[in-house]
Amino acid sequence: MDRRRFITGAGLLAGVAFLAAGRFWPSARAEQGQKERFEVAMSDEQWKTKLNPEQYRVLREEGTERAFTSPLNDEHREGIFKCAGCGQELFSSDAKFESGSGWPSFFQPLTEKSVGSSTDFKIGYPRTEVHCAKCGGHLGHVFDDGPKPTGKRFCMNGVAMTFDPEEK
Repeated sequence: MDRRRFITGAGLLAGVAFLAAGRFWPSARAEQGQKERFEVAMSDEQWKTKLNPEQYRVLREEGTERAFTSPLNDEHREGIFKCAGCGQELFSSDAKFESGSGWPSFFQPLTEKSVGSSTDFKIGYPRTEVHCAKCGGHLGHVFDDGPKPTGKRFCMNGVAMTFDPEEK
């Protein structure tokens, strides 16, 4: 085997391993299984009845919506962003900012008890997953590249939330 084929093969193998990592390294929350209990708990069938297919895929199967597809990314009115699964108040429009990522982004949750977090390794390295503290629905991830005052960027799937505008 020549050097070029060896390097190409090793690169392909590393790529396949990287892509497969998400299938074999579940999130820490998934590993906890039944240990974590939430105030709102439903069977998969009940969630499928309550949520549309894309909401179910994101909230219950920890999926990600395509970037720049959520109307909530362009929502600029004052109000509260809530969990689409259970109605838990998650974020205030006062904490929303334009991150350029293609997903609604916030520098902090409404309260410390609005969301929870866990570590996932789905793409081969650790990320902090954000979920609804009331129903456990997957919302997105939090990163340390946000604006002041927190330096956090809560990068949320818009399909996982609803928006209640403030009444004037």
